[in-house]
Order: sequence, then structure tokens, then C-alpha cells
Amino acid sequence: MFRHNMAVNNLNNLNNLNNNSNPSTIIHQNYAGYPAHPQQYQHQQGPPSNNPYGYSHTPSPQPQTYGNGYDRPHPPPSGGYRPSHSPTPSNGPFPGRQGPPPPGYQGNQGGPPPPPNHPVAFGHGAPQGYNFQYSNCSGRRKALLIGINYFGQKGQLRGCVNDVKNMSAYLNQSFGYAREDMVLLTDDQQNPMSHPTKANILRAMHWLVKDAQPNDSLFFHYSGHGGQTPDLDGDEDDGYDEVIYPSDFRVAGFIVDDEMHRIMVKPLQAGVRLTAIFDSCHSGSALDLPYIYSTQGMLKEPDLVKEAGQGLLGVVSAYARGDLSGMVSTAVGFAKKVAKGDSAHEKTIQTKTSPADVVMWSGSKDEQTSSDATIDGQATGAMSWAFIAALKKNPQQSYVQLLNSIRDELAPKYTQKPQLSCSHPLDTNILYVM
Repeated sequence: MFRHNMAVNNLNNLNNLNNNSNPSTIIHQNYAGYPAHPQQYQHQQGPPSNNPYGYSHTPSPQPQTYGNGYDRPHPPPSGGYRPSHSPTPSNGPFPGRQGPPPPGYQGNQGGPPPPPNHPVAFGHGAPQGYNFQYSNCSGRRKALLIGINYFGQKGQLRGCVNDVKNMSAYLNQSFGYAREDMVLLTDDQQNPMSHPTKANILRAMHWLVKDAQPNDSLFFHYSGHGGQTPDLDGDEDDGYDEVIYPSDFRVAGFIVDDEMHRIMVKPLQAGVRLTAIFDSCHSGSALDLPYIYSTQGMLKEPDLVKEAGQGLLGVVSAYARGDLSGMVSTAVGFAKKVAKGDSAHEKTIQTKTSPADVVMWSGSKDEQTSSDATIDGQATGAMSWAFIAALKKNPQQSYVQLLNSIRDELAPKYTQKPQLSCSHPLDTNILYVM
């Protein structure tokens, strides 16, 4: 299960977020994945800020214990919990780019080459006729960070709010994200505008991508419960969409990956960077990005070989029992399943490929859980901690190097396998910038 602590949010930024929303109207999505009726959202002004960054600071509610801390809330998320786990693991020129180098860049020094600054043609079966473009991340920076501990609810987590605090500080200190350009939604705050409700999350997603221009660097971080729901539009290999759970999910419902893609990926122009981190269960394809990469930097395809092996075992087993009708039905069902997985993969490539530069780091594969941990005495999400730890140790890594570094941070204590996915075919050997 997931994970507690400090209230953070910028009231001026929340006011801008509210003013920039289309007539304060939020489209809600019900459990079936279809839009419900628009609901009007009234802005409420929070308390004045008391620190130099304009953040309000309120004490966190005390966590409540429910048995072993691993109870599931009712109704679902079904299978969507991060398991509790508490180990204690011990500017020079920039060739080939326009604009200034990314923060922290100190020259090639034999490291990965920088991303190209020209349009790149799609390949690997992606839609033809237009190009994508890497961002040099030299423009405006905006960040949306969401941490939900689900205070007072069954399935309460401990480290999600800490994840937001740690990530926002890291972005500010190491990547130049200004405090006034961040929106932080956590459930330990008194201001209703700062709560990670479904309405607030959706509105903040719209704010994040509004007016984004090429070479802007946007950052999205979600730390909370994740789960799955049956896929309704045929674009999932395994037949399930991935979802996240707002603090009020029992009333308002979850948010499906299709909706997050529609809001945060589809509107972006070529050359706009969106970095997304999902520290939640079942998050491998939480933004529906078509291109997922292995630790060797190779593009992953649907595992039809594995499916074939399982299907053949079923056929052989039925034959051994002398169940000829069972053998036939098993073979037919297996063939349909493989065909569906292949067609879903093709549909995702054709409909979800983007000319923008969208990169996602997820805490686990779609079928895995992500851990709520205690590291160095602090409650934290294992993925959020590992991402920061890996980049602090070596800020100038390639994409594939960073994927392996994140996994290396987690490997001694955790079974989850963080995933790297992208909105376009990715050269995983170039320098990771943000």
C-alpha cells in the first residue's frame, strides 16, 4: 500500500490555474470511462501565505492505522494498492542544440550525445507524414505534483505527501522550476483548492499544458493509489485501462489513462517536453504512450511469444486429457487473444503517437504494484525516491542508463520494475534532459 506529512501549494498559482480554466467547468468521467455532465467549480480563496515562496503551510493530520495498514478500501481500487514495505536501504556550449544547455549540463565529457535540435521522422510503424521533435528544455517550466495519503480512509498511505515535498524541492534546486510555476495538490492542506480531488486534478492537468510552446519543459508527478479497469476502446494489449484514484474517488470516481492522455498529451505541439512520473500500482502505461523500452534500450512489443507458449500448454493439456472439444475451444480462444493484443498495440501506435516530446517513468509494470516505503527514516514512495537518487548520483545519463540506474536503486529491496515509455520512437542513447 502507498504511504504523510507537509502541506505545500502556491495560492497565487492556484488562482491563476482557476482563472485560466475554461469558465471554471470541469468535465467529470464516470466509472465506465464516459464523460458525465459538466459541474461548475467555485473558487475558494485559501489562507494567506507565510513564507518567502508564497506557500501555505498547515500541519498534517495524524495517520490512522487500519489493522496492518494494508486493508483495501471499499469500493475498489481493485488490486490497485501499493503494498506497504519498510526496508532501510542504506555551462558551456551544447553542440547540436539551440538555446541554453539544460540545467546542470557541463559539456559532453565523453557522456551521452545531446538530443538533436531538428525534426525527426517517425519510424517503427508510427503514423507517417509528420515528424516529432525532441525538446531542448530551454523554455518555460511548469510542474504539477500530486500526493495523496488518503487520510482517514482505509488503505491509507504514508509517503505520498512527502514525495511531493521532496520532488518539488529537487525540481526547484536542480532543474530551475520556480515555486510560482508549480501547483502542488496534497490531502494534508486546509485550502480546498489544494486538495487532490478529481475536479482539482483534472483542472490542474489542463493548467499544466495550457499555452505550452516548443522547448517548454512541463513536469507531472503523481504519487498515490493506482489500479485497472476493463478497456472499452480496444487499445490495451491486456484488456485493461490503467487508472489513478483521487482523494474523493469513492464519490467522484477514478481517472482513466485515456482521459489523462487526451488532456496532457494530445494538445502538445512538437518540441514540447512533458516528463511524467507515476509512483503508483499498475502504472506501466498510465499515460497510454505507445513506445515502451527495455533496459537494453530496445522497443518492447506485445509478448506474443509468451502468449503462444501459454496457449500451447492449454491445447496440449486438453489433448492429454482426451478433451478434443476443450482443445479446440482453447486454441480458438488463444488465437483471439493474440489477435486482440496485436491489434490493440497497432491501434495505440496509430492513435497515441505524438509529435511532442512526452516521456514517462512509471513505478512498475502494468501488472505490478509499487511500494510505499520507509527509506532513511522517512516515509516515501520507492519510485519517487529512486528517480531522485539516481539523477543526483549522475545528472548526465542517457535514457537507458537512467532506466537502469533507477532499477539498480530499487533492486536490492523491491521487486517492482520501473518502466520507460515515450510518445514517439526514442533514441535511448542520447542525453536525458528535463
